[in-house]
Amino acid sequence: MLGIEHSKNKMVGRGVLLDIARFRGVQWMADGESISNDELDRCAKEHNIHIGRGDFVLVRTGQMERCLQEKTWGGYAGGDAPGVKFENCYWCQEKEIAAICTDTWGVEVRPNETTEANQPWHWVVIPAMGLCMGEIFYLKELAEDCDEDGVYEFFFCGPPLVITGATGSPINPQAIK
Repeated sequence: MLGIEHSKNKMVGRGVLLDIARFRGVQWMADGESISNDELDRCAKEHNIHIGRGDFVLVRTGQMERCLQEKTWGGYAGGDAPGVKFENCYWCQEKEIAAICTDTWGVEVRPNETTEANQPWHWVVIPAMGLCMGEIFYLKELAEDCDEDGVYEFFFCGPPLVITGATGSPINPQAIK
């Protein structure tokens, strides 16, 4: 099994796609719909994949596809969105994944599950866990390929720009099957 290569400019390893929209039998999830840890596990089981240490987990909600089709972005960059529940912090830690990435602007469900903190999932996974995350991934073609051949794992490569003191960077992620 491939693991994450630890260095300042390399993010490579085993990638897995959890196509939650397809798992639910919908074209895309609605803004504000949340994804539970149990649903992530059931989706992985249906896709016949085991998620473990060092994996790059890509979660497809279909939100970006909806915005492209409707030709309206509304609140895409900062508004309501489908995404993982706060409980996902525990799932990511338990699985020891290298990163979680989605086709939304922020990975976690919006509006947030609490009004006491803005983006509480971010508050935990970035500073407390050191988990890498990816946002605004275009996953439609990867999802179609995975559905066609039934293989939901691939080689993932997404090296960031090295920006001193930054917590984020643009990348050009690649999934190689």
